[in-house]
Formats: sequence, C-alpha cells, structure tokens
Amino acid sequence: MTYRRLLVPMDDSPTAQRGLGEAIALARELRSTLVLLHVIELMPMMPEVGTAEAWEAIREGLKATGQRVLDEAGRQVRAAGVACETVLGELDARRPADVIVDQAAAQRCDLIVMGTHGRRGIGRALLGSDAELVLRQSPVPVLLVRGAGAAKT
Repeated sequence: MTYRRLLVPMDDSPTAQRGLGEAIALARELRSTLVLLHVIELMPMMPEVGTAEAWEAIREGLKATGQRVLDEAGRQVRAAGVACETVLGELDARRPADVIVDQAAAQRCDLIVMGTHGRRGIGRALLGSDAELVLRQSPVPVLLVRGAGAAKT
C-alpha cells in the first residue's frame, strides 16, 4: 500500500516535532502530501469568570497560537521539498483523539503519524493518552513516534 496523504497532528512539543520529522522523511520517500493538524480547545464562556469580550480574546489567542504552530511546521515541510496542507481543528465536547480521527477521514488521509506525548493543561493540544485513543479508534494505520527520552525496549 502506498500512503498518499499523511495526517500529522501538531503542537509545539518536542515529541510532535519528532513526529513531524518522521512524517517528512516518509513523505519524501513516498512523494506524499502531509496534512498538518493542530487542535485547539475553544473554551465555553463562563460569565462568572469574565466578560464575553475577554473570553473571545482568549479564544482568538488560542486560534492565533495554533495557526503559528501550523505555519512554522508548514515552513519546515516545504523547506524539505514536501507538499503540505494545514487544518486548524476545534474541540467541542470531544477529546483531541476524536478530532484527529475525524480529520483523518475528512482529509482523506491514509496514515496518521504522531508523537506519543504532547502537552497538558491550557497548552494541551493533542497527544499523550490521546495517542492511544487514536491508535484504537483510527480506521487507517497509525505510526506513533516516541519522544527522545523514551525507554528503549
């Protein structure tokens, strides 16, 4: 089987960068297109915490940060001579893994390449236990890339 479109979930973690590096190498070899995905969590407004304008500013900031992650990753991909597209995905009440699997189908990708651990907290974008969920839920093959500090087995 030849992989033509590879979905690469991205955040700004070192592990996501390792996943991107593997995806670039694979795409160069196979002459594939990379579809870079960044998932942002759009928090619902909580009136007791702030105004609608304040919440909208936070949401816009998250979108801008996500777009910067995609723009930087896209520059790396294009500099390596690989075609790429970018998608800024949004969470509603779902987990990042659900968005990743849905986008793999929506973007007609035939392989997902992702790091095993991303960030948590407000900067949380994609990975960690979500990598396992993607592996379990994905209808297409998944290549998981371990972080630099991962134990060798």
